[in-house]
Amino acid sequence: MIGMTLHPRTFELREPFTITRFTWTHIRPLWVELRDGAYRGRGEAMGIDYHGETVDHLVAQLEAVRPAIESGITRAALTDLLPPGAARNAVDNALWDLDCKRAGQRIWQLLDSAAPLDLETQYTISLGDPEAMADQARRKALYPLLKIKLGRGDADMTRLAAVRQARPDARLMVDANQGWSAAQLRDFAPDCARLGVELIEQPLPIGEDAWLADWTSPVPLCADESVDDSASLTSLPAGYRFINIKLDKTGGLSEALRLADAATARGLGLMVGCMLGTSLGMAPAAVVGARCTYIDLDGPLDLMEDAPDPIVYDGARMAPFSAALWG
Repeated sequence: MIGMTLHPRTFELREPFTITRFTWTHIRPLWVELRDGAYRGRGEAMGIDYHGETVDHLVAQLEAVRPAIESGITRAALTDLLPPGAARNAVDNALWDLDCKRAGQRIWQLLDSAAPLDLETQYTISLGDPEAMADQARRKALYPLLKIKLGRGDADMTRLAAVRQARPDARLMVDANQGWSAAQLRDFAPDCARLGVELIEQPLPIGEDAWLADWTSPVPLCADESVDDSASLTSLPAGYRFINIKLDKTGGLSEALRLADAATARGLGLMVGCMLGTSLGMAPAAVVGARCTYIDLDGPLDLMEDAPDPIVYDGARMAPFSAALWG
């Protein structure tokens, strides 16, 4: 038998974080702890806002299946028990952590993969007026790759130009979070190319991107909200060249690795991302990050306080996580 404890947590942000559809001043992750005698495994769920996942929703979802989890569920059985999403993510990652603790091995040993190296994360510039975004970019001089949140209409190119002027040295990505229309994407993409943007993430609303298969973008496009797991990958339009893998979408590290394999087989490039979150959520994502071209695991950098035994960030460099944190 396994014991499961649910720990809703609250962490304040250093400053408000804004995207197209929402502004956060704090986050409320759910920490799941699984206990087997002296061994303990943990996982974090942030919840996907556009799927309506709140911490209360996640707690109710897990309480409904508590007997199945505590009976000693396997990761394979968990896939049938819970749908892809944040609740399954926390339990799947807690099971991986528990297996590591039982075996006295690190996660890369269980996966028979190379030991992790430092990763370099991008830093996300929150959506705001052009001057505020330029100021954010200047203050983040330690980060060579910036992700620029856009998606609020025709002023977006003014915002982007302001960031470029503030950081002529930086590599730039753009994330519109479904905020552009087809006409705006066609208009904005050449400007993005001119300003040195190397990737545009999720420019269009879910379900409105089928025409991308017949259009050649001057900047590679990355799907985020349009792909959750390996099953949804089969319906992804051919116009995307990258996907953003988030463990809260896939339902944990197990499915994230399957999605990475499936995407690679289709010739797609990989990004690993996060829904904000603490180092407890970043650690299993970093396992996927070792396979990715783009790393977007800057969530703890925006928090006033992190999880115990946190990942050490030196500017954009993420040191390998410790066994005391996870895995």
